[in-house]
Amino acid sequence: MLVGLDEAGRGPLAGPVCAAAVILGPDFPVAILDDSKKLSAQKRDAAMTLIYGKALAWGIGWASAAEIDAHNILKASLLAMKRAYEDMAGRRTKNSAEGLEAVIDGLYVPEIPIPSRAVVRADAKYPEVMAASILAKTARDRMMARYAWIYPEYGYEKHKGYPTREHCALVMRYGPSPIQRLSFTVKEPAAK
Repeated sequence: MLVGLDEAGRGPLAGPVCAAAVILGPDFPVAILDDSKKLSAQKRDAAMTLIYGKALAWGIGWASAAEIDAHNILKASLLAMKRAYEDMAGRRTKNSAEGLEAVIDGLYVPEIPIPSRAVVRADAKYPEVMAASILAKTARDRMMARYAWIYPEYGYEKHKGYPTREHCALVMRYGPSPIQRLSFTVKEPAAK
């Protein structure tokens, strides 16, 4: 059985990185899956609901902006993946890792107790990784919308912390928010 692992949120200037781990069963309708970046928000939400309801197991893991600053984005992403795997393992009705193999989108593998391999663009090749990509993206987007309730002046519900012209201008205006990645550079937006 494959465990797919992927993350969302490596490129933003603010907020956590989120990872997901997913095991799909043979009857899962994989036709609804794709790389999360290729799906509309509506299709991602529909797929997310189906994954939560029909996957054999799933888990979500996070690494905070402070952890990203302390360790770097790569190490924080791998930490979030490890936490996602641990969350998934804790939710499984069958707790044995026997017969499991992980496929991770990217070049590196997290420290997890099963055979693992990194595959570049795995989120376009393996349904389990596509599903993980969707869960990580939707979970992170929802978290950033919640941060917008706490820090409304930063517009996180719109740009999700990515380095848009608007986000950079807001950071220049108000200073860094408490979820800002201080190790990432915010550049003043160019004049139009």
